[in-house]
Amino acid sequence: MSTKQILDPLTQSILDQYHSLLPVYAKMGEIIPQKLKDFFADAGIIVAAVEHRVKTEESLTGKILRKGGKYREIFDLTDLIGLRVITFYIDDVDKVASVLERLFEIDWENSVDKRKAHEIDSFGYLSLHYICRIPESAYHDPEHPEINKIRFEVQMRTVLQHAWANMNHDTGYKSGVEIPKVYLRNLSRLAGMLELVDDEFSRIRREISDYRRQVQSLVASGNLDEVPLDGDSFRSYLSIHPFARLTRRIASLNQAEIQEVDLSRFLPLLKELGFKTLGEVSNLIKDYSEAAYQIACFQIGLTDIDILSSAVAPQNLCTAYILKNGGGRAGLRFMLDTLNGPNEGNEGMAEFLVEQTKDLPFMNQ
Repeated sequence: MSTKQILDPLTQSILDQYHSLLPVYAKMGEIIPQKLKDFFADAGIIVAAVEHRVKTEESLTGKILRKGGKYREIFDLTDLIGLRVITFYIDDVDKVASVLERLFEIDWENSVDKRKAHEIDSFGYLSLHYICRIPESAYHDPEHPEINKIRFEVQMRTVLQHAWANMNHDTGYKSGVEIPKVYLRNLSRLAGMLELVDDEFSRIRREISDYRRQVQSLVASGNLDEVPLDGDSFRSYLSIHPFARLTRRIASLNQAEIQEVDLSRFLPLLKELGFKTLGEVSNLIKDYSEAAYQIACFQIGLTDIDILSSAVAPQNLCTAYILKNGGGRAGLRFMLDTLNGPNEGNEGMAEFLVEQTKDLPFMNQ
């Protein structure tokens, strides 16, 4: 006798509803993940993955039979459609939850925060589970009004929690054999280590964010001597356009248009030249702007160049610094290799720059 023939009428009725709604479930499997991804992009939240699945008939049948008449119709079930949002950081789980609260109607009575569990081996199952429904204000299809009635489950967890849950499932449950306590103890120790790693990743990210805010504050206040020269601090420094005044002065020689380019490529060069703080870079601009301008006058003063790259100011500053401090042709070749990549033509350009600048006033001061 087939499984279908021995099912009670209520179970069979729910399964018939399930089959009739499969196209709707498929449509929701397209709509919901895309809406989440769009919302995450708008909110600036980066997630590792958004997964979804529709419960199979076999799984649904088993659940109905186990619950012994709890469900009267298909809409009583809350997890026929399941989604999992996997984040990189613990802190982002709550951000994802906030997105869900704005986008969907949350069934708080059936939602659960498993992160409140305190069992030593519960790390991989510390998900936040929301039972949701799509409101008509977010999406409505007159041909499928059931979309606004069907509830679905969204699980939110970190990458490490997700990996641990999968590994623990494989090692602990699929064999059907009771696991010796020594192995369970080792699994629990590993779970504790992973939970610590999860916490540390989030802590380090918070500290980096705090450092960036501190750097931005120091740059804005002008306390540049206290700011180490690194990628974050240099980006903040460039945001106040420290080379702009010199660039405009050079461009005025020919009334040239300034073409803005990314100046972050000067960071490796400045560090190789020995600059350690933004204060030292600021002093470079103050002490060598006149020399950089003299170089520009000699190079373009008698030309008809009408478009200049914004890199002209920092490059001329570095050129003047290298020449004034005895770097000579080798120093200029190093500068050109660092900025533009190693190239045989850089040797000739370096020699040309040395020859161009040897009689300029700043070289004889």
